[in-house]
Order: sequence, then structure tokens, then C-alpha cells
Amino acid sequence: MGDSDYAARNREFWDRLSAEYQQKHGPQLAASGGYAWGVWQIPESQLHVLGEVRGRDVLELGCGAAQWSIALHQLGARITALDNSACQLEHARALMKTAGVDFPLVHASAESTGLARDSFDIVFCDHGAMTFADPYRTVPEVARLLRPGGLLAFSMDTPILSLAWPPEPDHPGERLVMNYWELHAIDEPGHATSFQLPYGEWIRLFRQAGLVVEDLLELRPPLDATSSYRGEIEREWARRWPMEHIWRARKSSALSGIDDRAKS
Repeated sequence: MGDSDYAARNREFWDRLSAEYQQKHGPQLAASGGYAWGVWQIPESQLHVLGEVRGRDVLELGCGAAQWSIALHQLGARITALDNSACQLEHARALMKTAGVDFPLVHASAESTGLARDSFDIVFCDHGAMTFADPYRTVPEVARLLRPGGLLAFSMDTPILSLAWPPEPDHPGERLVMNYWELHAIDEPGHATSFQLPYGEWIRLFRQAGLVVEDLLELRPPLDATSSYRGEIEREWARRWPMEHIWRARKSSALSGIDDRAKS
């Protein structure tokens, strides 16, 4: 299965936006050391999503400037970082040079990576390709790439946020206004196409791909959280309702009940 039409459109969008994006959000990502989740940058050391990464083969889908991948490489992971945007990967190369690290960068869509089957222990992204590529293509592709017992972990906006934040308003509201049953591709003028599914559809999709859901972490920002992505109104909204969450799903095997976090 090749890339969808969305992949080409989103590639053009991120190539055009990459410099502005890194200028606006790079300082926040640098301040967290690249080792934190979501728009509020909640530390991995607090959430324990990935578990032990040292000596593991890890793929980041939608790496941007590779802040996460650099941090995990420095912790001993064998990293591969993939992005649909060549311009984002140029920013990644610059940050890797500054950090004095080297690992493979792959220019491809997460819908069709071209990477070898059963190559990774962990595939993850933080508001990356799992948000900006079609899940009906990315989830089976991730399952193909993972070794038995391997972990998929990714953060994204929640369906609740998608329902309460229609395309035109500047902020999410207090009412559900979008059609829950029609969640899939979300097109908003001036933005990349993003994707969302109903909760039950996510779970069915994971199961069809041979992935077993282990956890769904709903992220609540601290009272004093700040973000280059969101403002005070969004923070107060996210204090009342889940704005972001992190899925953890593991490729089925005899070892599927083992939780990496117990080893960390």
C-alpha cells in the first residue's frame, strides 16, 4: 500500500511551514530537553510511556527536528527518525550536528515507510505522523515494523477536543458540535490535514493489526503550565476535559503481557 493523497498535501504544507514552526516552538522543545510529551511538555520521566530504551531499536514517526530522537539516542537507544518533510529533516540534521550525534534519518510518509518488517522494538511519535497521516494506513504499517512484543506509543489530540473545536473558532468551546461518527480526516483552511477516530474505531483498528491496547493516558496540564502551542484559555479547557492523550499498544506475542515500564 502506497501513500494516500493526504501524504503529498501534508508534505507540501510542512515543507513550507517548517522554518516558522521550529522558530516558534523550538525553544520550548529545547527547554524540555526533547524528552517530554504533548503541547504542555509533560516529562517522560513523569509519565513513563516508553520504558527502558537503552539498547532498543526505536523509530520516531514524524520526527520534525528530531528533538525526541536526539534525547533518546543520548539515553542509549538505537534510533531511526522518519519525517514526511525534507525541510523538517534539514532542521533535524542541524540539531544533530550541534548535539554531536548521528543516526539514520528517513524521508518518507509513515503510511508507507519502506523500512524492513520486524525491525523495531518501539515505534512512537509525539503529535507526529499518527496525527498527520491516515491511521487506516499507519497502524498496519507500524504493526508490520514492530517485532513481536514491540510497543507503539503516540500522543495526539483527543476525540473530545476534535468534537468541541470546529474549524473556524480560535478556541475550543464547552459544547460538542462536530459529528463523532464522522471523525477521520479533519481539513481546516491554512492547516495540514489531521486525523482522528472515535475511541471504539481506534481499538478495532489496533486489534485488526494485531496490537493489544495496554494503556490510554489522558494528559492534564499543571495549573501553571505554559505552551508555545496553546494559550491560557486552552490550558483552562484542558484542566477540565482531556485535550491530549497517549495510546500504548503492543504487538501480540507470548510476551505481550510484559510492561516495559516495570523494567525501567
